[in-house]
Amino acid sequence: MNSMKTASYNVTTSQHQFITAVRSHLAANGITPKTTSNGQSVPFSPLFKAAHKAGYAAVPAWCMSADRKVGRGVYVLPELFADDADFTITEVKRGRKPGSKTAKTAKPVKAKSAPQQTEEEYAMTLPASDVTADAPRVEECSAVALTSGTDSAELARTITQGESETFVPAADENYIPWGYHAEIKSIIKSKRFCPVFITGLSGNGKTTMVEQVCASLKRECVRVNFTAATDEDELLGGFRLINGETRFVPGPVLVAMERGAVLLLDEIDLGGHLIMCLQSVLEGKGKFIPKIGKYVRPAPGFTVVATANTKGKGSDDGRFAGTNILNEAFLDRFAFTYEQDYADPKVEKRILKKVADSLGVNDDAFLDNLVTWGDIIRKSFKQQVVSELVTTRRLRDIVFAYSVFGDKMTAIERCVSRFDPTTKEAFTQMYTKVDADAQPKPQQDAAAAAPKANDPNACPF
Repeated sequence: MNSMKTASYNVTTSQHQFITAVRSHLAANGITPKTTSNGQSVPFSPLFKAAHKAGYAAVPAWCMSADRKVGRGVYVLPELFADDADFTITEVKRGRKPGSKTAKTAKPVKAKSAPQQTEEEYAMTLPASDVTADAPRVEECSAVALTSGTDSAELARTITQGESETFVPAADENYIPWGYHAEIKSIIKSKRFCPVFITGLSGNGKTTMVEQVCASLKRECVRVNFTAATDEDELLGGFRLINGETRFVPGPVLVAMERGAVLLLDEIDLGGHLIMCLQSVLEGKGKFIPKIGKYVRPAPGFTVVATANTKGKGSDDGRFAGTNILNEAFLDRFAFTYEQDYADPKVEKRILKKVADSLGVNDDAFLDNLVTWGDIIRKSFKQQVVSELVTTRRLRDIVFAYSVFGDKMTAIERCVSRFDPTTKEAFTQMYTKVDADAQPKPQQDAAAAAPKANDPNACPF
């Protein structure tokens, strides 16, 4: 696709609808095609905005396939700038052909029965001991036991078949306090309600910082990892079958409120609109639970800390797939926002030194080179020279790999192999510029590595 125009494009009906819908919005914002060696390309950010204005919640996956990517957040999309005469439109119908094994067949019609009961209606038909104690349907309390005669700790032991539980995180001997550690510690130590939002690129220690602050203060921390499927039932709780009885099991949010713990909402920007059930929780006012007719107020010491890779505005460059644009009223309930970058080289050297000492690695020169290498890559990323990052977490992994393999380049290559071949080679070459004694390991030829035909240990098939 070196020319500015291609004879014909084969597109489906839905693809053509998207193309025609976003054209006017791209043109209104002065977006013109950027010609590359691979054809006409467009940055993701204006494309996402045009799609949003056209009524699409996201850019279709076909626009961001691997074979279309030509740079950081830039994709080859000549179809967006082609004439209507250049299209061949194919209508694609969903489903299987009749008679195929997976084809849908008509389901037998069942006789009409009584309407299915909801959880709340079903709970109302149960004996009082199965839901709540003999108490009014609405009960205000500060640290309520959410099941009959059972607090959250006892219930947790029931679910785990008698195993005791604690919500105080284990202390990490290799942790180095840095960045906003002191401020987060002051907030949690005060035991005042103060919702905090911590944002930053992946692998820079946001979650670890909160957990280690709680570990040092012996404070309980209830961590919730968000996904696109996280909903009210997962957060607040619901009815579960326990030892043959249907009982309401509180979710992590209610458990944290009842125990006066720190509620850690990890990767909160992956959540959807269903997490709006936390509005009153973020105000420190408690939560009414309709399923059991109780109002749960937080115990003293309860607070909320959220971590995210974005500021709740989505990921324009597509790096953090699945992140969502969070409701502005939801975000406004967080009192403080911390923007955490990667640790500076001096602090990062101390972090790697701690890890190396725990693994029996004694090579300060290698640690210095790793830190310098990581810093160069991050500066190159900010200047859009490279499209990937080496995180602090990955540097720790390289130190671990070095303790296993005993070879610097093997450790580096194993830990950068997650990137595409071009980026992997670029990062490996960058390290050899930092460490003059290191040389890339030669690629092993597949044919030479194959077992000999007369090798008694060769695989027979």
